[in-house]
Amino acid sequence: PTYPLIMSRLFTNLSFESWLNPNCRWICRSSVTQIRCNASVFGSQTQAWSYVKQQTLDEASAKPSIRLTPFQMLWAGRFKDGTHLLKSAQFLQKELPIRVARRVVDFQKLPHIALCNPVIHDMYELYLRAFSMLYKFPKVENLEAEERYCRTIRQLLDDHQSVVTHLAEGFHECQKNVPYEIIDAFLNRTLTSRLGIRMLAEHHLALSMDKPNYIGIICTHLNLKQIVERSGDFARQVCEHTYGVAPGLIVNGHTKAIFPHIPAPLEYILQELLKNAMRASVEFHLDRPNEVPNVVVTLCSNDTEFFVRISDRGGGIPESQLQDIFKYSFTTMGDRSTIKPSDSDNILSEMCAGHPSSSPSGGPMAGWGFGLPTSRAYATYLGGSLRLLSMEGLGTDVYLRLRHIDGKKESFRI
Repeated sequence: PTYPLIMSRLFTNLSFESWLNPNCRWICRSSVTQIRCNASVFGSQTQAWSYVKQQTLDEASAKPSIRLTPFQMLWAGRFKDGTHLLKSAQFLQKELPIRVARRVVDFQKLPHIALCNPVIHDMYELYLRAFSMLYKFPKVENLEAEERYCRTIRQLLDDHQSVVTHLAEGFHECQKNVPYEIIDAFLNRTLTSRLGIRMLAEHHLALSMDKPNYIGIICTHLNLKQIVERSGDFARQVCEHTYGVAPGLIVNGHTKAIFPHIPAPLEYILQELLKNAMRASVEFHLDRPNEVPNVVVTLCSNDTEFFVRISDRGGGIPESQLQDIFKYSFTTMGDRSTIKPSDSDNILSEMCAGHPSSSPSGGPMAGWGFGLPTSRAYATYLGGSLRLLSMEGLGTDVYLRLRHIDGKKESFRI
């Protein structure tokens, strides 16, 4: 059907309630952008109206963004009088509206047919509401205001907890009508920006907590083997819940490597990669469930970077699928109708809690086709890379490379 395109051409400069779907409130660029807070999206019991001038959004998005290195965040200092909290909050108050405004403008640049999708449109409104709340928050000048600002930040983090899952659903529904190049570029920008925003926000919230070996979200003594084993335990639980059996996990190499790093995004990536490896191993040996080979993880750490190689004997990937394996929404799973949000999507909202999700029934083994491309986007954002080498008929090796953050060499910026 072509009616969304026809309507978009007729009403390009108007804001209106879509008559196509009561849940699809399509909003275009206009002098004033109108936001209605949807209770089902924002977790609120009430609905409210707010207004943001398009000029305000454009001006905010055009401002330069300041990206910090983890080393700068690590050594920013912690003071008994709380001045570090005040400085951090004041930095966020300047930085977050800029980054969120860029995401809103990015949504506005999507083809109209994409914004007509109710799920994508709800995510657009979610970012609009976030910008409105951040932009209009009174200037933080004392610790009492900082506490109120923290509550606002926590509310927004909770509201945005399932953005990845909803974007996956929305773009899956409209992928036939939107060129993949547009989807790919938009999702790479949105997901990596989301990661940076969440890390900055969660770091500030964690600064007020006294947790051993942590400064904010940065673990000063991260044990790489323990992170891999914890991620492996999660993946095994999900695999056993899905198939009734799961392969073992062997970790070798530099198993005593300890260094400062940010655990949460690393755990997200490892969980996705280990779920893929275990799923492939089990499905390739369905006729021999008691003979599923172990997944082997090899660790390596040098002065500037560290590596994680995940090797499985899951039969490898067919040559016909290799070129699509890192595409968003590409999956070898069939029916997605019963897929629930993955627990690994929630890890990034649990940085402060210090305990990643572990419910075996909460996360599916696969489904929306976002695990690998999102993991690669995160790895690239963190100054590294994610590569895959497959031997069809035998198995697959995945190589994750990330930079150290101890300041010895140039690191990534958040």
